[in-house]
Amino acid sequence: MELKIEARNVELRKGWQTKIQEEQEKLIRHYANFVLHLRVSIEATSHYKEGGFEIKLVASVPNDTVVVTRNSETVRAALTESFDVLTLQLKEIQRKKRKSKKVPASPEAAEGVGVIRKLSPHESYGFITSADQRDIYFHENALKNINMDDLTEGDSVAFGETYGDKGPQASWVRSNN
Repeated sequence: MELKIEARNVELRKGWQTKIQEEQEKLIRHYANFVLHLRVSIEATSHYKEGGFEIKLVASVPNDTVVVTRNSETVRAALTESFDVLTLQLKEIQRKKRKSKKVPASPEAAEGVGVIRKLSPHESYGFITSADQRDIYFHENALKNINMDDLTEGDSVAFGETYGDKGPQASWVRSNN
């Protein structure tokens, strides 16, 4: 990660530099190869109500730029708060990237036909036996044109298969009747 530190209207102190480097190391540990460039700007301001210093962090990440600005009477407090906010924003960007990768139907998502093997309506889930005799889990939320109460074991259904945390699962289930 490339780091640039600027000081405007104030002399850059060794303690501030050390704090910035500590925060940079944390970012590298938690966001290795994600934060490409970080610019830290410390400026003494004359704004009475906003405090004596303005800290501005500009972080470049793939396809985005994150900007955090904080005002405070002390530089260390503003640095700590700025880096905390930056960390939260980076987490949110990564969460959105992970979520957006899951949204499109994956090419390996298979469409199949199967038979309801087991129903647990009180727990809102069931299992489908696929054409190749595998158990496919489904949740009530995956049902498209039918309700859980309308299903019985042995019913023929069509389903979209994806791979979940615990194995194969149906992303959608429709009645074949």
